[in-house]
Parts: sequence; C-alpha cells; structure tokens
Amino acid sequence: MTLIPLPQESSWASSVDPRVSAPGDFSTAIPGLSLFRRDHPAPPVVCMIEPSLILVGRGEKRLWVGGEGYSYDPSRFLVTSLDLPANSEVVHASAEQPCVGVVLKLDISMLAEVISRSGLPTKRQPSMGTGAAIGSLSPALEDALARLLALLDEPEAIQVLAPLILREIHYRLLHTDQGARLRQITAVDGQGYRIAKAIDWLKVNYTEVLRIDDLAARVQMSAPTFHHHFRQLTGMSPLQYQKWLRLNEARRLMLVERLDVSRAAFAVGYESPSQFSREYGRLFGTAPSRDMALLRGQPFETEALGSVAN
Repeated sequence: MTLIPLPQESSWASSVDPRVSAPGDFSTAIPGLSLFRRDHPAPPVVCMIEPSLILVGRGEKRLWVGGEGYSYDPSRFLVTSLDLPANSEVVHASAEQPCVGVVLKLDISMLAEVISRSGLPTKRQPSMGTGAAIGSLSPALEDALARLLALLDEPEAIQVLAPLILREIHYRLLHTDQGARLRQITAVDGQGYRIAKAIDWLKVNYTEVLRIDDLAARVQMSAPTFHHHFRQLTGMSPLQYQKWLRLNEARRLMLVERLDVSRAAFAVGYESPSQFSREYGRLFGTAPSRDMALLRGQPFETEALGSVAN
C-alpha cells in the first residue's frame, strides 16, 4: 500500500493550536477572523460560505460547490467571492495531527479601495467560473497572515494594527493567481457584481415569491443572461438558491427557536408543510423531525411525526 504524503505544515499552524483546544469553530478579537479545528475526517456537511479567504495550517479540507470539489491544504488557499451554498468536507485530520486553519471574511469595499489605490486593472474581466477557487499561497500573503495571528497575543494592539494588516492581506490576495477573480466581483459593470447584488436581495427577501424577470431587471440583466451567470457562479439556479436559504433558515428556527415543522415551513415561505418536508429531506438527507432529534441527541419516535415529516 502506497501512502500519499500530506502537505507540509504551515509555519503559523502552531500559533493556532493553543487557541483551538477542542474541535470546533472559534471567533477571535479580530473582526472577521475565526479559527477552526477538526480531529477526524468527515463527510461533506451543508454550509453557507461568505466571501472569505480560508487557509489550512495542517491537514486538508474540500469544499463542494455545484458538484465540483475544491481541495485546499497548507500550500493552497480557498477563496470565495460570493455567498455560496456549499458542502464542506474534512479530508485529512486526526487527534494527533488535527486539521487547523483560519477563515477571514473578505471586505469587498476594502478590496475595491485597494484596487483603486494600487492601480490594478479595474476593467471588466471575462467569466471566471464559479464563485469559489483555489489559489497558490504566496510567501507575502502567508507572512501577513502570521502577523495578524500574532496580534491575538497582543490584544491592546488589535484596534490600531489589525486594520493595517487586514488591508495588506487584501492587497496581497489581489496579487495572487486569484486576483482577477476578486477584481471581477468588485467591478460595478461586471456580471459577478450584479449577481452578488441579486444574492443580497435574495438573502433579505427569501420568503417572497421569486420572479426571475423582476430580479434580473433589478440588477440590470436580461433574464437568460442573469440565469446563466447565476448558475455559473453559485452552482445552482436562483430558485434553488432561494430554496436553500429557506430550508436552512427553517432548520435554524426548529433547532434554536423550537418551532414545529409546520410553523417553520410557513415562516420561511412554504405553503405546504408536506412539500417542505420532501425538499428538506432531499437537502439534509432525513425528515425534519428526525433531523432535529439527531441534532439534539434525542430519541426519535416515528409515530409522533405524522404525514408532515415523511
């Protein structure tokens, strides 16, 4: 049996370890920066990825968008330029060598300002595929990230120095092989910018009846062009995206606010709880009530669910 060598550990991974003593996701005192740790490989789980820079200091992860996988490790970063429904998978991790890394939310306004000030091309870019991509980590970008993490040991300096280093990280990111993708999303005359505006509208109005022609007109695109670029960038149609938003919000309402299946379905815009349960099962792999029982660690009683959960 031939063993596949794991990528070398990043120099900054050891600075993450003391702050992630158990598996999970951890916020930090630096706005937009969070840390994560995974101790075991895990199959893909549903998630929403905001525009972000995601780096692994040790181990390997993979993001699935529209059926396409994006693997990243200490030598490659993941960047997303839109709010993307996705599935996140842990490929390499163990209790002895946990997968650790950082998530940094991108500031689109800062990207646009840096582009303007640095003289980088602002003209409309050709299509760059989906809103996710893998880039090669440059020494300059890795060094800036290490200095940002070091600020966590100097909390009194965060307010003054973190904005400077964050601006540098955005600048360094624009000079990687994924810079053109990020310039595309900030160009107000580009398709990516318009799709991002449509996504912003959908996130606020996901309970409303979606009329593609109206939404396309809102972002100044023809309906066929809008539909094509939306699917290309997000891996799904606008209607599928809205459905994803509805189902995940309903899941939150049931789990956190303890709404029952019917009330959650109506709250997110469904007219039929049975349709809601069918679509919920397709996305999460199980009926809503069973899913809630599993998430809460409770026994599941099939006779208590009725037709709504089937």
